Amino acid sequence: MAVDFVKEYLSKTTGCGVYAGYPDISDREKWESLPIELKREIIKRGEEALLEPWSELLVSDFREFFRSGNRVRFEDKYFPRRRKLNSLVMAECVENKGRFVDAILDGLYLILEESSWCLPPHNSHVRDGKNDAMPNVARPVIDLFDAESGAEAAFCEYLLRPVFEKISPNISEYVNYRLEERIFVPFMDEHFWWMGNGKEAMCNWTPWCTQNVLICALTRTKDYFTEDKRRRFLEKAAVSCDYFLDEYGEDGCCSEGAQYYSHAALTLFGCLELIYDVTDEAFAEIYSEKLIKNMANYIMKMHVSGDMYINFADCSAHPGRRGAREFLFGIRTGDEALSGFAADDFKSETMYARLIPDEINLFYHVMQAFAYKEMMEYPKQAKKCDDSWFESTGLMIARDDVYTLAAKAGNNADSHNHNDVGSYTIFKNGKPFVIDLGVGTYTEKTFSDRRYEIWTMQSKYHNLPTFIDKSKSGAEIMQKPGAEYAAKAVKCDLGDSSFAEKDKVNNGTVCSLSMDIASAYGDARIRSYHRNVALDKGVGITVTDKYDGDLKAYVSVMTYEKPVAKKSGKGMEHGEAISVGDLGVIEIKGGKVFEIEECPINDARLSISWKHSVYRTVIEMDDAHELTLFIK
Repeated sequence: MAVDFVKEYLSKTTGCGVYAGYPDISDREKWESLPIELKREIIKRGEEALLEPWSELLVSDFREFFRSGNRVRFEDKYFPRRRKLNSLVMAECVENKGRFVDAILDGLYLILEESSWCLPPHNSHVRDGKNDAMPNVARPVIDLFDAESGAEAAFCEYLLRPVFEKISPNISEYVNYRLEERIFVPFMDEHFWWMGNGKEAMCNWTPWCTQNVLICALTRTKDYFTEDKRRRFLEKAAVSCDYFLDEYGEDGCCSEGAQYYSHAALTLFGCLELIYDVTDEAFAEIYSEKLIKNMANYIMKMHVSGDMYINFADCSAHPGRRGAREFLFGIRTGDEALSGFAADDFKSETMYARLIPDEINLFYHVMQAFAYKEMMEYPKQAKKCDDSWFESTGLMIARDDVYTLAAKAGNNADSHNHNDVGSYTIFKNGKPFVIDLGVGTYTEKTFSDRRYEIWTMQSKYHNLPTFIDKSKSGAEIMQKPGAEYAAKAVKCDLGDSSFAEKDKVNNGTVCSLSMDIASAYGDARIRSYHRNVALDKGVGITVTDKYDGDLKAYVSVMTYEKPVAKKSGKGMEHGEAISVGDLGVIEIKGGKVFEIEECPINDARLSISWKHSVYRTVIEMDDAHELTLFIK
C-alpha cells in the first residue's frame, strides 16, 4: 500500500469519542434554528409520507432477480421504505410533537425485520461470485445497501433516542441487535473484498460501505463499545480508505466518472468527517493533502452547464445536482470555488429538490438541512475551470467560450468500464453535440461475463472505429475489455494558456490529445491507429485518424440531434459533411457517410439523459486510411 496517510493522520490522534456531529431531537435550539421555509417543507414532506403506504417486500421479490435478471422490481419496493422513513424522521425532528412517531416505528421495524438488507445482485461473499438465490440470514453480506440500511437504522435511533427511551428500551436494543448481527460482527470478523488487501482493485464500494459502517458504530451510546473497540473501527476504516486512495493518481480523477464521484470522493469525505468528529484537531490536517483537495474539486472540472457533466462509461450526462456534501468538502479543503459552485447549484434547484427526495441515506438529509442556511447565503463565485489533463486516467478536458471537449485515452479496465479507449465527447454552447450514451438500467447481465453484449458498452456505439473482416462475412472487430487493451504513445498538450486566467479564451491556443489505440482491439491486422483530438480555441475541433492495417475501417460518431448527410457545397471546404440538428456541422475529409443508424431510447435510465432517439453516423474511411473530422 503506497498511500497510507489516513492511517498516518489517525495515528496523530488518541482515543475515540462517540459521534455528536449533528444534534438529536432533544437539542431544540439547533433544530428550531433551521430556516422557517426549510422547516415547513420538511414537515410537508413528512405529512405526504404519512399518506403513502408502506411497500410490501416479499421473498418472491428477492428471487425475481434470479428468475429474470431484473433487479428493479425488488428495488422499487426496497428503496421507497427507506425514503419514506427519512421523510418521517426529519419531520419529527423539526416538529417534535410526536405525530410522526408511530409511522416511524412502523417503518423502522419493517426494515429491521427484513430477512436481509443486501440487494439480490450483491448476495455473495466472493467478489463477482455466484449470488445466493435466498437472503443469507446466517451469514450476512455487507454490501452497499446492507451498510446503507444499517446506517439509516442507526442514525434514526441516534436522532430519536430521547423519544424512544420514553416509549421502551426495546427499540434501541432491537436496533443494536440488528447492527451487531449484520454490521459489527461481520465487519470485525470477516474480510469483504471492498475492505482492500493490496491485491484487488478498489472502487466506490470501499468508502461507501466504510462510511456507513462508521455511522453505525460511532452513533452507539458511550457505554455500548469501549473506547478501544471504537478505535478499532477507526483503524480498520483507515486501512480501507488508504487502499481506496492508492487507486487514485495525485490529480484526483475518479476513474468511475462524475456520477460515481458522489459515491467515491464524497463518501471518502464522509469517512474523514466521521473520524474527525470523534478524534481531535490533528486529524483535520488531512484536508491539506493535495490528493484530497484534487479529489474534492474534480467535480467542477467535469461540469459543462446546468446539471450536465462530461460522462464516460456507466456515468450519465445528468449525474445529479450538488449540495451539502460538496459544499462542506470545499469548506474543509479551503476551496471557496468548490463551495460556491455547490451553493450556486443548490440555490438553482426547487425547494422540493433541495431536500434530496431520492436519497436514502438519512445522514445526508441531516447534513443538507444544517448546511441549508449557509449555502443559501454563500456568495456567488465566478466559475472558471482550467483545461485539465488527468494523467492517471488519460482524460483531457479543454474549453473555450463555445466548446467543451473531453477525450479519453486510458485502458479498458476501469471500474464500470465501457470499451471506449480513444473516444471523445463534445458539448457546444452547453448542449450535447457528440455524445457518450452512458448505461441503461442495471440488470444481472450488466455485471456478468456477458456485459459487453450490451450495445451501450461496445466500442462501435462510441466515437471510435470499427473494423470489418471482409474474409469472414463481414465480421466486426471491436475493442476488447481488459487492462492490456490500452492506448499507447499518449501525449497531451494543453497549449500555453490557462482558461481560468482569462476572462475570454486565448484564441489560437490548441489543446490536443494524441494516442495510438490499435492495442485496444487486440488484433494483429490493426497495426496502428493514431488519433489526435484537438480544440483550436476560437475556431473549432478536429479529430484526425491515421490507420495502418489490413481491415476496412468504419468510424462511428454518436450524436443526440439527428444528423443529415450533406454533399460538398457553399462554405464547405471538404467533400462530405453531416449537419447535426441546429448545433453545427461535421465536415469529413478522407471518408464518406456509409449509414446513419437511429438508436431508439427505450430504457428508463438512459431516458434520464436522452429524451429521444440518439444517432450513430458511420463514416467509411478511404483507402488512404487518413480521416479528418472538422467539427464546427
